[in-house]
Amino acid sequence: MAIEFNHTVVAARDKDQSAAFLAEVLGLPQPSEFGPFAVVETSNGVSLDFFATDGPVLSQHYAFLISEAEFDAVWDRLRARGITYYADPGHQEAGKINRNDGGRGMYFADPDGHNLEVITRPYGSGEAQS
Repeated sequence: MAIEFNHTVVAARDKDQSAAFLAEVLGLPQPSEFGPFAVVETSNGVSLDFFATDGPVLSQHYAFLISEAEFDAVWDRLRARGITYYADPGHQEAGKINRNDGGRGMYFADPDGHNLEVITRPYGSGEAQS
C-alpha cells in the first residue's frame, strides 16, 4: 500500500466555528461530526479534524492546493467577509497575492490564528517570483 496523508487534528477554541470557517472559505462541504471532532474533508479525502481545547492554541500552518477558478472563489469569499489576506507567510504584504511558481497564492488567518494558505501551483513546479 502506498503511504498517504489521511488526517490531522487542529486545535481550536470553538471547533464548530473554526471548522465552518474553513469549509465556507474553501467552498467545501459543511463539517461533519466524528466523536469529539468537527471534520472538514478535502476533495482528495484528507480531513482536518477540529478539536476544542481550553488551553492556548498554537498557530499552525495549513496549505491547500486549489485550481485557478477555486482561487478566484476563495479570494472573493475572503474579500466579502472583510478578511485580510497576504502575499507572504509572515503577513507583511497585506492585500496582495503572490505569483510563485507561475501560479497564485495567498495567506490568511482562521479564527484561532492558524496560518492558512491557498496556492494554485505546488512549490518548485515552475518559475519562482513574488
